[in-house]
This record gives sequence, C-alpha cells and structure tokens, in this order.
Amino acid sequence: MAEHQLIEHDVIVIGAGGAGLRAAIEAASTGASVGLVCKSLLGKAHTVMAEGGVAAALANADERDNWMVHFADTMRGGQYLNSWRMAELHAQEAPDRVRELEAWGALLDRTKDGRMNQRNFGGHAYPRLAHVGDRTGLEMIRTLQDHGIHQGIDVHMEVTVTRLLKDGDRCVGAFAYDRERGRFKVFKGKAVVLATGGLGRAFLVTSNSWEYTGDGHSLAYHAGAELVDMEFVQFHPTGMVWPPSVRGILVTEGVRGEGGILKNSEGRRFMFDDIPPLYVDQTADTPEEGWRYVIGDRDARRPPELLTRDHVARKIVKEVKEGRGSPHGGAFLDIAWIKEHIKDSEAHIKKKLPSMYHQFKELAGIDITKEPMEVGPTTHYAMGGIRVDPDSQMTTTVRGLFAAGECAGGLHGANRLGGNSLSDLLVFGKRAGEYAAKFAQESGSVAIGQDQIDLAAREALAPLERDPGADVGPYRLQYELQELMQDKAGIAREEDGLKQALDQIHGLQQRARRMGAGGSREYNPGWHTTLDLESLLTVAEAVAMGALERRESRGAHSRIDHLEKKKEWGSFNHVIKMGPGGEMEIRREEIPPIRQDLKDIIEEQG
Repeated sequence: MAEHQLIEHDVIVIGAGGAGLRAAIEAASTGASVGLVCKSLLGKAHTVMAEGGVAAALANADERDNWMVHFADTMRGGQYLNSWRMAELHAQEAPDRVRELEAWGALLDRTKDGRMNQRNFGGHAYPRLAHVGDRTGLEMIRTLQDHGIHQGIDVHMEVTVTRLLKDGDRCVGAFAYDRERGRFKVFKGKAVVLATGGLGRAFLVTSNSWEYTGDGHSLAYHAGAELVDMEFVQFHPTGMVWPPSVRGILVTEGVRGEGGILKNSEGRRFMFDDIPPLYVDQTADTPEEGWRYVIGDRDARRPPELLTRDHVARKIVKEVKEGRGSPHGGAFLDIAWIKEHIKDSEAHIKKKLPSMYHQFKELAGIDITKEPMEVGPTTHYAMGGIRVDPDSQMTTTVRGLFAAGECAGGLHGANRLGGNSLSDLLVFGKRAGEYAAKFAQESGSVAIGQDQIDLAAREALAPLERDPGADVGPYRLQYELQELMQDKAGIAREEDGLKQALDQIHGLQQRARRMGAGGSREYNPGWHTTLDLESLLTVAEAVAMGALERRESRGAHSRIDHLEKKKEWGSFNHVIKMGPGGEMEIRREEIPPIRQDLKDIIEEQG
C-alpha cells in the first residue's frame, strides 16, 4: 500500500494560470471547497508571459466593434473549424469578463477620456486588445491571485499530477507528488478541472516555459477523454532567434500592433508581397497604397504585419529559405522607424513596450528604440486540446472532468487570433468553475479504490527502480523528441516525414518505458523529467497523427505536399481517443451545422 497524504475538496483545479485561477474563484464563490494544484509556484504560470493584451469587443477604440464582429473574426481566423458555440459565448462574454477583471483591480492602460485603451492585433478587424503595456498577462495573474486569496482556496504549490483517478466513468480525483521531497498526495473531489496549459515543450524552439509538457492533454487522454484537432499547433511569427540561450522567447505581437514592421536582409518590407486578395484594394496603383483590411463595409487600415499569425510565420520562413533572412535565420522587426512620425519615439516605445525594451537590452544587447530585432517563428500555442461541451466545459466522455484554457480544444479552430487566449481563459475558466461546482453539488459522494492509488504509485516509482545506465538519460531523450517534432511535425509538414515521426515516437515510447532516472525521490529533476516524458510523447503522437491524416493546408497546419486548402476537409474535426488495446485511434467527425443566426452574422461581416 502506497503511503500518501489524502486531501479532499468539492472541486479540484489542476493548473494555476489564468484559466485555473478563474475556475477556482468561480467555484469557490458558490460555496464549494476548492483545492488548487500547480506544478510551479503560484504566480509563475505561463499566463504571465502573455504580453499584448486581452481581446474583447469593448468598442473603446472603435465604436463599430461589437461581439458579432469579434465572433466572425474568430471563426474566419479558425478557418471555420471552431466550435461555433464556443466562439459565440467567447465573443459575447469577453467584455463582461474584462470589465470584471478591472473591477477586481486590474490597472489597464487608459484612453484620454479614461476608458480602457485597445490596440490592433493580427486578424482582428478593429483595435480590440485591452492591455497593460506589454505586461498584460502579468497584471491578469496579479489581479486574479489578489482576488482569489479572499475566497478561501487551498493552494498546493510545486505539485505534479501524474494520474487522474476514477469511480466508474466519473473522475473523482488525482494522484500527485510534491516536487521537492517526492511525497505522494491523493486529491479526492466531486469534480476536477484541468487548466494545465499547452504542449510547446514537445518542440525544440518554443516560447513555452518548462511546465508546458502537455500534462492536461495526457491526463485526460489516459482517463478516457477525447482530444480534438491536435494537428493545429500555432507557430508565433516572432520569437527571439539570437543569442541561442534565449532562442524562441516570445516577442509580443504588440510590437507590430504599435507600428513595428518586418524587413528582410535587403531592407525590403516583404509583407507587402502576396497579400491575400481579401485584404487588398484592387483599385490602387501599388501594394503599399492598396493595403487595407477591407471586410464587407468595414475599412480598418492596418499594416500587413498584422495578418493572421500562420500567414506571417510562413512569410518569414519563405524569406529565410530564399536567402533573404537575417544573419541568424529570421527576419528583422523594426519599431525604431516610427521616429519618422513620432517626436519622442524613444520614450513612446519604452512606455508602450517596456518588457520588450528590457528583454532585448538585457538578453541580446539591442536597444529596440534605435535598431531592429531579429525574430523568427517559435512554437507557441496548441489550438487542439481536450474535447469539451461548449457550455459547461465538461469533457464529452468522462463525467466530472472539466477543462479550460489552452488544454481545452474547440474555440480557436485551425488558428488562434492574438489576444483571444486571455479572454478564453476568463470566459471558459469561469464557466468551468461554475459548472464543476454545480456538478459537485448535484452529484453524490465519491470513492477511490486503493488499487488505483497503488498502481499510480508503482508507475511513478518505476523509473527510480530501473537501471539508469540502460539508455541515454531523460534529458537526452526529451531533446531527441523535440528535435524530431521540430523537424518532422513543425511549421512545414509532409507525409513521409510525419510517418517517420510516428515510427520514431513509438520507438521513443518504448525507450522511455525502460528508462531509469537514478537517485531518490528527493530533489531529483531527472525523475521529474522522466515522468514528464509520458505526457510529451502522448501529445507528440497525437499531433503527428492528426497532421498525417489532414491532407491539406489550413490555418496553422501546413502540408508542403498538399499546399491547397480543400473544401471537403473544412467540415469535420479530427477526434483522438485511446483504443481498447491502449493504442491511439483517430476518427473524423462532422462539425454540427452552424445555427442560422450565426451563419447570417458571418455572411454579413464578409
């Protein structure tokens, strides 16, 4: 029998980023007892790295904006593979969630008349992102934590969950260990919310922090939940490319939102090449004169650098492949040029982009007020994730298990618009917490079999009992996986490479099962990495499998052997689940017909 500490709550929330905190706050506000589990320290969630802003149709910067325009932009950006119900709820509820955040103490940048300011971002028709300079995520986490501490939430820091526990077809808890001493904890609850973020650490070049190992996706999958559209992984067009020690760190889209332009090694602003016809005034004499973001009767003039992220990323890759890249394999992002139009441009840049100024000054020795930045695509965000009910956020196949934020799929379709991630956290974090608390209240007591706990303990201890010299260490194996995914399942994919990726992932899974970590349970990062590998290998297999099956290019998924977007592939999602023998299975599922009133909105908005 495994020694463990038993912790009981009505609702267990796994993950303490924006979605987890918002879920915990909402659940606790109903009177439910809430336990919040986080892999790192409270306040160090990846949400703090979200810089540019939170998307909500507040109409402060442009009175023509409303939830219907936001809904249509989100659906268009997602290539209509989105869950249209989630996109509707998100667009309708985001303004109230942002105003609520402000009421809780968030200090957002203001317009001259005192309203929340909003900036332009890629794929949004109007300036829509409320922000705090380029530190919006940090302010969001600060506000949610300050508000949350008054709710009586029980917080468990530096604790990693390795298995979800079930009672029949219902999720009733989680098995975990504390990262410092390796002591086991069993969290027992009437409902469980997953808010664990993304999977970027399965790739070599990523903006994601060390916690982003696909834990929530893997936990849900192994508990019997379904994953949806895992092939859609967003490669943010602007990450740092130099020096190597900081390669992949995010350079916020806010730089481009404030006027930053992209140039190649010839000094040419290449984003004016091949602008999609939708965004061009065909009556103009030159691309520079004719660039407009024209949709329907709306004319919002903005730079082509603010096209959707998939388009901008592919354009940078094209310049590099054709020999016009920057010295270290990227492009030049120049915000300093605004000195031609703004009197005190240096002070303006430092005010609007304080984190970017500090980041490049400290890490690369570059003063962005005077010289351009070197940037290139970096693995950033997973559009695919755990399949959930759009209204309640409960998983479709496991009762009592909810998911919100990046680990939940559906809202973003084939490509996420910048800023929609932060409003996603607020809207669906609230809904997950609300419905989890309701489920807990309406459901009966739960029981966890000792056999489940013992099995989870044996699985966790197994790496310590195996010979650490039997194979390369866990860090090397993780690096091999990251290199494989970057090369074979990255920004440009093709059939042979994806088949090779799947074969090699299966080989890595076999090696991981034989791998020993060495040492003891205390202060052992090698053991932690070995346990993380199961999650990483699970999500890597799901991404590669979905990418192999989707034989077209759509949104963030680009197949160089199927460059066209095919109409017949635009009406279904890929759903992944565990087969009866433990193997991963994939199927196509038709997207439910969109409600007529929402269809009319999309057509009206162009």
